[in-house]
Amino acid sequence: MLPRDLKAEDFAGYPPQAKKLAVEHIAVLRALPLSFLPSFLRQLIDYDYKFPLERAAIDAEVKVIGSLSPKGLNEWFGGFAHISLSPNMDRVDWVNRPAEFLEQESAYLWTTGQLDAFRTAAMEYGSRQQAAAPAKPIPIQRLGIAILGQGVTTYDKPLFRYLRTVGTYFTQVDPTNGVAQLVAAVEARAKAHPVPYGHWYVDGGQEAAHSPQLTSVSYAALKPVRSSLLHYINKQIAKPGMGPEELRTEMARLVPADLGMRGGDPVLDRFQVQMFTEGSGTQIFSTTFAMWTAREALRRAQPLTLLVRYAPRQAQRPMNELLSNTDKTPELDYMGSLVDADMGTYYHWIDQQRLTGHNSSAFLAWFEGHNQAVVIAPTLPRGVESTSAMNLGELLKLAMS
Repeated sequence: MLPRDLKAEDFAGYPPQAKKLAVEHIAVLRALPLSFLPSFLRQLIDYDYKFPLERAAIDAEVKVIGSLSPKGLNEWFGGFAHISLSPNMDRVDWVNRPAEFLEQESAYLWTTGQLDAFRTAAMEYGSRQQAAAPAKPIPIQRLGIAILGQGVTTYDKPLFRYLRTVGTYFTQVDPTNGVAQLVAAVEARAKAHPVPYGHWYVDGGQEAAHSPQLTSVSYAALKPVRSSLLHYINKQIAKPGMGPEELRTEMARLVPADLGMRGGDPVLDRFQVQMFTEGSGTQIFSTTFAMWTAREALRRAQPLTLLVRYAPRQAQRPMNELLSNTDKTPELDYMGSLVDADMGTYYHWIDQQRLTGHNSSAFLAWFEGHNQAVVIAPTLPRGVESTSAMNLGELLKLAMS
């Protein structure tokens, strides 16, 4: 089947809101080349489980494409139209399984030397979409917070080496009630600016007490989900012929109910499952989970506030032991976790800088329980060390001033 042959009933298996959008704009979908359309349907099929900003982006994309004249369509999608596909690919169920189609398309483009042409067409399309539907300004200054080093008593190597070059490094921070102060600051922002999925608290261990106004994701709270997934993985890899690619495909089909999640927030539940089924190492290492969740939250939900607290991960062991999930009291690697979290904190700041309002955004990273922190803000100097004595709440006020 080709895009021009699409019918309303082809979307019968889509969730309600995705189906409604597809049927309403079926004329637009019919006009798109097969080399492009499945990538759009991959986003559309999960429309019901996407964050508000993601839905708004899809709505805007459809609206812009629908406004194009025949000449405009040719200009926007000419690069995709010149991509040749395998004769058998139009037989794949690209409407209901667009991800599988895209895997095959990627392999075919690579073997036929068309990957560069496809990448060029995609970049040109993205630039046109961004120009036609620019991001809206955010209501408040964006804030990122990272807490790392939980359980580490002493550490004599330099922390925040990369962040220090773009911010101010404080060496006399009062750590008293530091976690509580930072969580309270995030809660205050959520109360003052109640945006759906706008204020997040991600914890790599057991989360601290917090307001239900925060979107909260915790590695400890998701232990039953992780255990179910590891049990599923072990069953799958025991099957003859099951390789990494086949396992990845099978995991991509899992939904929250498959892992015992029922009755929660369907959008957040789907997001949490994807952190485990799409992430590498998120199922077994809490630091990796915290990093991946921070990255995906920023990319997808684009929160106004994101607090990430790292916890010690289990020590490295043979992979079959880690996947077996039989050790109820694994050895913890405090120092290795601190190193992981230090790099994850740097990535957190980089990913925040990719979002709207990055020039005015603020970022604070703190060595939990200790007197070291770094603050990055438009009003603070870069590459400077400060011995001013202040607590975490005062540091935040400085960052947001």
